Amino acid sequence: MADETEGLPPRSDFSAWYNEVIRRAEIMDVRYPVKGLYVWYPFGFALRNHTYTLLRNLLNRDHEETLFPLLIPETEFMKEAEHIKGFEDEVYWVTHGGLSPLDVKLALRPTSETAIYPMYALWIRSHADLPLKLYQVVNTFRYETKHTRPLIRLREITSFMESHTVHATWDEANEQVEYELGLSQEFYRDLGVPIIISKRPDWDKFPGADFTMAVDAVMPDGRTLQIGTVHHLGDHFSKTFGITYEDVNGEQQFGSQTCYGISERCIAAVIGVHGDDKGLILPATVAPTQVVIIPVIVGKRGDEILAAVKDLEKELKAAGIRVKTDARDMRPGAKYYHWELHGVPLRVELGPRDLDNKQLVCVNRLGVKTVVPRENAAESVKRLLDEAHDQILERAEDHLESHLMTATTPEECNEKLDGNVVVVHWCGCRECADKLEELTNSSLLGTEVRSQYVKNDEGACIICGKPGKAALVGRSY
Repeated sequence: MADETEGLPPRSDFSAWYNEVIRRAEIMDVRYPVKGLYVWYPFGFALRNHTYTLLRNLLNRDHEETLFPLLIPETEFMKEAEHIKGFEDEVYWVTHGGLSPLDVKLALRPTSETAIYPMYALWIRSHADLPLKLYQVVNTFRYETKHTRPLIRLREITSFMESHTVHATWDEANEQVEYELGLSQEFYRDLGVPIIISKRPDWDKFPGADFTMAVDAVMPDGRTLQIGTVHHLGDHFSKTFGITYEDVNGEQQFGSQTCYGISERCIAAVIGVHGDDKGLILPATVAPTQVVIIPVIVGKRGDEILAAVKDLEKELKAAGIRVKTDARDMRPGAKYYHWELHGVPLRVELGPRDLDNKQLVCVNRLGVKTVVPRENAAESVKRLLDEAHDQILERAEDHLESHLMTATTPEECNEKLDGNVVVVHWCGCRECADKLEELTNSSLLGTEVRSQYVKNDEGACIICGKPGKAALVGRSY
């Protein structure tokens, strides 16, 4: 496992810090002998499981979970020309079964539209079958040629949630887009990660979509990380794959569709947005260990303290709290370092003085110390976990607000882009966007911005001076 004897690089050197904390906090091992494929450590996989349990619980309100095959026949994959054009350079192909060439090549899914929609065409017959709302959590494969990075840019995305819905009308599908954006807001609020939602420009939308709404987080270095997308597909794919239904008048209509995706980048956002120089800072909602109990052994009362710790652990577990006791024979400071590195939200210390005073000394991951009565410990601990979540969310919101700037000229935009996201006004013209990106070495991320920190007003386009709307400009992972 990872070595904890050396300190982490400072988080201000985010790239180095991120790579080290992924290793030392036992999230992922990058040493697998295929570039872009990584191995989850058990601790990291537990974090992944709690995160996706949270997401599943939100989706299960109005979706059903399913599972489609990994392999997609070339005959289906190549049906949708615009869609394929967006992925053709990234596809892994299976060409042989054993030593025998296959009659039809099989794609390892880069995404699952072309696997799912032929089946939807078989399942949907009537308006009574709509809406259809299914999702799956699967691995996907993309031949990334850029620099790969654990959880951020991979060749195997091990945990891709993709929702695919079918509706009777375009407007009903649009309502689903809004609903799924609301799910994203709730999900990331539960993770303590503030987000910015925007509409991607037409040239950056999902291939084959009418439009794409994207969810971004701002990492410590000011770069944005796309951590979710919702696509309104209109009837583009339903026409390609023959997804039709008989309406109330007995006429055949094409369905309107949406798709919605969140990958393990959501975990990268938790790690990047919340962490500090000591390591991870995890929200209690998804932390594998929510509370660690540290017995403070002094003098001859060790057995008494350990018995009290055992009773406390039993009580907290009975209350549904994920708790561990660290009774290892090592200095308390070394234990503190270990659990701080792993982001445990709350540390509870119990020593002779605490026994005598019938109290617990609690320290959250941000260093806030609270002394609570031993009586009703589970209730106090739950309250402190909730308070810790509020504190890390407030800290993350302060970070986001501090990294949002405004600019009215390309020169000002370029200057402020160093470590920030910049709000400008843009007329909607592709030529102006290209010019701005060229002058600032950045990307125009989107318009119709949804964030409490961004004013969606109108103003002169930063390039041509014509009337424009608020748009986000940034440098992205």
